[in-house]
Amino acid sequence: MATRDHTTGPHLVVAAICEKVLQEPDSVLSLIRMVDQITQTATGPEAPEQMPPFLVSHLTMVICLKADQARGRYGIKIRPEQPGGQQLPDIEQAVQLTSGGGVNLILPLVLPITLEGVYWFDVFFTGPPPQPDRLLTRVPLQVVYSPQRIGGPVAED
Repeated sequence: MATRDHTTGPHLVVAAICEKVLQEPDSVLSLIRMVDQITQTATGPEAPEQMPPFLVSHLTMVICLKADQARGRYGIKIRPEQPGGQQLPDIEQAVQLTSGGGVNLILPLVLPITLEGVYWFDVFFTGPPPQPDRLLTRVPLQVVYSPQRIGGPVAED
């Protein structure tokens, strides 16, 4: 007979980026327009070759956990990483885990975008020292730049 490890948990149910989250009174979530890629465009005769920096503020990260055997106050830490590997400031949120319960975190993302490529969001479960942070998952967000040069001067004959 297999033995059960009674120190397990929490378990990740969802980690996603979306445009909108509906949370009903019974705590059921609906994730609207899940996003793993955004395309930034520039249109005009002088659309820049390189993507100008911009701010993403219309997206939300959703993290859902089930406690299993984990009990008490812990933390969730999200560590964004730019395409070149540079880490951005952590986003931290305290969570309270109870018997048989779960936690739904709905976190607005405000992210300065300066590079094309994949931005990674490492999601960690944190506990009191000396407990090390535990990586739960990595969530990608691909940024694509699409310059569209149209409407330039008309050549004369």
